[in-house]
Amino acid sequence: ALRDRRFSPITLDELPKLDCAVSLLTDFEDAKDYLDWEVGTHGIWIEFTSPSSPSRRRTATYLPDVIPEQGWSKIEAIDSALRKGGFEGRITEDVRRGVRVTRYRSSKVGGTYA
Repeated sequence: ALRDRRFSPITLDELPKLDCAVSLLTDFEDAKDYLDWEVGTHGIWIEFTSPSSPSRRRTATYLPDVIPEQGWSKIEAIDSALRKGGFEGRITEDVRRGVRVTRYRSSKVGGTYA
């Protein structure tokens, strides 16, 4: 939180307002295809190669609660994960079929600063 360039550093004034959560990831299973998982139940971890660097495997993941929070369908989640993993080309059905998906579940616990 202090060195992540995507966000401004946390200030002391913000500490009392913060919540912290940890997700324990469990039950990893290879999906039969890119649609073999359930929104709201599973997180997805994808693995793929990009045409621009076919020898390099790329990966991305979304926790189970992220996909319904974003209001994504399965295809929208896969497409977003491809972009997150660095895929820059046109996303077609063939691209999606080439993605290896591992589905998983999580247990989330959290607390507050106070």
